[in-house]
Amino acid sequence: MTPPALDQTMLLSMLGAGFATAFLHAALPTHWLPFVLVGRAQRWSVERILASVVVAGLAHVAVTALVGSLIVVAGLALDQWIAGLLPYLSAVLLFAFGGFYLVRSLVRGPQLADGPSIEESGPAVSHAAAFWALVATMAISPGEVLLPFYLNQAQGGVGVLAALTVVFAAGTVLGMALFTLLARAGWSVLRLERWARYEGAVLGLALIAIGLLVVLHQP
Repeated sequence: MTPPALDQTMLLSMLGAGFATAFLHAALPTHWLPFVLVGRAQRWSVERILASVVVAGLAHVAVTALVGSLIVVAGLALDQWIAGLLPYLSAVLLFAFGGFYLVRSLVRGPQLADGPSIEESGPAVSHAAAFWALVATMAISPGEVLLPFYLNQAQGGVGVLAALTVVFAAGTVLGMALFTLLARAGWSVLRLERWARYEGAVLGLALIAIGLLVVLHQP
């Protein structure tokens, strides 16, 4: 029988590894770039962008926990089916969202230099639609790299799986928020405002490209 001290050490190591994995997983562009692009297109404040990041990150982890629980119950066969299907739904949503911005930009044309400034012009779509589209994009795509943790710790019981979910949520939300803020700051540092007149087209193409990365990332 394994000594209790060793059990606690192994548990803490596993939770630490889970946090690190979730944080590094959040570095993927699909976890922060849409928030930067859509937040800018919608003229969102930092607070509103971070609110969407937190809600989307928690939804992302909640779906991951649900799928992980199903995997524990049903085994690897369900893992292969669900993990293979949901990311494509996320890609479809990214395609649709990106296509809307791209078509809208092509119809309206580039913003004239003497037109309203980027700060004065209105949002591209309603704030609620943009917010929930971002949340849905993350919600319908579980974190595949986190799923093996649930399967490996299936014998640990509900308490261990719940602790895993908590550290996954902390690592994911913290990582998404950090990389989103860094990217948003980089936008101003690199003086990307010069591309503002083409922002709709850039946003649409970027979201479509992210969708393609989601598809190509699948085995």
